[in-house]
Amino acid sequence: MIPRYSREEISKIWSDENRFDIWLKVEILACEAQCSLGRIPKKSLDVIKKKAKFDTKRVLKIEETVKHDVIAFLTNVAEYVGKDSRFIHMGMTSSDVLDTTLSVQMKQAGEILLKDLIKVKDILKKKARKYKHLAMIGRTHGIHAEPVTLGLKFALWYDETGRNIERLKSAIKIISVGQISGAVGTYEHISPKVEAYVCRKLGLKPAKITTQIIQRDRHAQYMSVLAMIATCIEKYTTEIRHLQKTEVLELEECFTKGQKGSSAMPHKKNPITSEQLSGLARVLRGNMLAAYENIPLWHERDISHSSVERIIMPDSTILIGYILKKFRTLIENIIVYEKNIKKNLELTNGLIFSQTLLLRLIDKGMKREDAYKIVQNIAMKCWETKTDFRTLVGNDNYVMKYLKEKDLNEIFDYGKSRKNVDYIFKRVGI
Repeated sequence: MIPRYSREEISKIWSDENRFDIWLKVEILACEAQCSLGRIPKKSLDVIKKKAKFDTKRVLKIEETVKHDVIAFLTNVAEYVGKDSRFIHMGMTSSDVLDTTLSVQMKQAGEILLKDLIKVKDILKKKARKYKHLAMIGRTHGIHAEPVTLGLKFALWYDETGRNIERLKSAIKIISVGQISGAVGTYEHISPKVEAYVCRKLGLKPAKITTQIIQRDRHAQYMSVLAMIATCIEKYTTEIRHLQKTEVLELEECFTKGQKGSSAMPHKKNPITSEQLSGLARVLRGNMLAAYENIPLWHERDISHSSVERIIMPDSTILIGYILKKFRTLIENIIVYEKNIKKNLELTNGLIFSQTLLLRLIDKGMKREDAYKIVQNIAMKCWETKTDFRTLVGNDNYVMKYLKEKDLNEIFDYGKSRKNVDYIFKRVGI
């Protein structure tokens, strides 16, 4: 079931009413072009433009009998237009209308999603700036490594979202093409000038070459980008889920008034939004696969893709709109536990400075192999005894032959991990 959230914006695009409205625009624009070429009398065009309309319920009722949506639509339009309706759809094939309309719908949906994605980028920028210098532990393989900042985490997501914005812009451009090329794409019964006119009026470009259809690699790319956006958000929410673990608790989803976490355990505050978004990304990737399956067609001219697209295009665009809005709300209201961040940063009693110590000993003239072994031995003693790493280093007579107290102050300084944060932020563009 598609969530209701964001349906108001995107679901209208995929309504029968909007679809038939675009069909009618395509047909009337084609008639205008045909008239300019002398193929339709001006009087007949005037009648068509004045009288052409449709009734959605009537179209669907006719389709029950004729089993063909475009024929049902043209039949209903003809009921309003009369004898001049013979000029409507002249030289065209159904896919001319269907594929051009689908391109318009995908463009409409894509432009809404682009605005939503920009809003996500903006909130990530805000959070990155706010927590720019908040030191936290950086983990590799899930294990404490060296300090980073929370701002860098948000900046990483901001930068990646920027790439997704460019990907979506490119995908919108790729699918913003139309076709009015006839039954097999050769323009045998209609001039390419008709296609050029219709596309220009609809804000599309003519596809350079078609068969019966616009080739589905374009649609697959569009769906790939939607899946990519969802997957990136899944990555972010997976990180949030890790950071909300009880024993970590550095970040937490906002728990709204009256919200409950578990039917069994009243104390629970679960990362349900992050889990939901992680799960929904799988649906987008599944729909992406269906779009790829639509690329190979019999002689490049069948409509086995059509039934699939009637599901995956509306569902995917509505769903990614929902995902983007839910994620934006999640980040806007994310709870940051700075005390826990500090506690976790110090959890290993200073082991996170082992590389700094290693490099300083090398700088002082110790062989790397020797320095590594010495630092590792002290680190293991720290880990096993839970003794302060700096204290153990300071008590090691051999190590202190190479170091002074000033060196220790510099080695065990959290500030140095932030020295290039401004440089990174500038490069990212925050």
